Amino acid sequence: MVVAAGAVVQLTRPTPHPTVAIAVPASLRSVPAPAGGAIPWPSHGEAALTVPGVVSFPPVGSGRAVPIASIAKLMTALVVLQDHPLALGQQGPAIPVTAQDVAAYNADVAAHESVVPVTAGEQLSELQAIEAMLVPSADNVADIVAVWDAGSVSAFVAKMNAMAQSFGLTTLHFADASGISAQSVGNATDVMGLGERAMANPVIRSVVAMPSVVLPGSTKPAPTYDFDLFADGIVGIKTGSDGPAGGCFAFAAVVKVGSSTKLAYGAVLGQISNTSALDKAMTVTLGIVKGLDRVLGGVHLLSRSQQVGAIHAPWGGSVPVSTERGLALVAAPGDRPTVHVVVSPTALATNRVTTGAVVGTLVVQVNGGTTKVPLVADGSLAGPSLRWRLLRP
Repeated sequence: MVVAAGAVVQLTRPTPHPTVAIAVPASLRSVPAPAGGAIPWPSHGEAALTVPGVVSFPPVGSGRAVPIASIAKLMTALVVLQDHPLALGQQGPAIPVTAQDVAAYNADVAAHESVVPVTAGEQLSELQAIEAMLVPSADNVADIVAVWDAGSVSAFVAKMNAMAQSFGLTTLHFADASGISAQSVGNATDVMGLGERAMANPVIRSVVAMPSVVLPGSTKPAPTYDFDLFADGIVGIKTGSDGPAGGCFAFAAVVKVGSSTKLAYGAVLGQISNTSALDKAMTVTLGIVKGLDRVLGGVHLLSRSQQVGAIHAPWGGSVPVSTERGLALVAAPGDRPTVHVVVSPTALATNRVTTGAVVGTLVVQVNGGTTKVPLVADGSLAGPSLRWRLLRP
């Protein structure tokens, strides 16, 4: 009777359920480079890159404020358009050219600066002035509009710095309207932010997409310094190049994300070359954009049927657990996703597992997005035997 009673007790005791043990794959602990290689960042200087709302990359370089040359003209254009707003198709008010402006132009020519010809008594429309600054990068026109807007270059520069602070671009500091001064500086992240602000203005966005412009007093088109325009989706924004700054480029590119398109923004600063620093900045930018295309195509993190763990039964025996499908996500190499496992509350309740049964979910979070990958049993697992139930401790 005692033996029988003991058997009844053993057989009626609750049976512990199998457990699922998952080992997070290395690819989910730190995102690897996409097929084709990582983004080829410059070996010197600074760089920054983002696709807002999709993926951002840690900036490359020192992060210090460095000379940005003619990229400063983006802020000049933003201040002018804030004070004298234009809609697409409008020319805006006339800006007179004085004898002093002509004298300054002649001095700039002697100094081998980037200029466009002007004559005393002529007038530039506001739109033409913005085109002259942002397409052939006219230093002299930047000074002309600064005096026209604020009465003096120094007063205008104060407006530029105030706008930079209002944008939260704290490393940007301007000493002039054209960027000739080596004291007009910023780091790559803030220059990228300046480019994003500039492209939010429809007038600037339309102007920087122009390969050339015909200005008053000339019948010959003045070409852009953006040699990458239209290559690999690049739609602007502004180049800069001189001795202190090296080659610089604040850029925007149309990129494909899934079935939609978005604008990517970036900046490359301080490029050096024995031939052309600006060409070097352009070449580096093309490499970055091509690398970004690979990232946006999805970085491979998991394969279909990849074993990631096992189900273990207290009565002995185990079966592998694998992914039901693969996983490729838009993520920067080196990103560290948040990963956790949700075990199905019913999958193991019967203490039996069949091949292909979904036993849980791998939840992966990165860049604000969440993706779920079902986990399945790679074999069957029988329930506890009568012998085990009778003899278990």
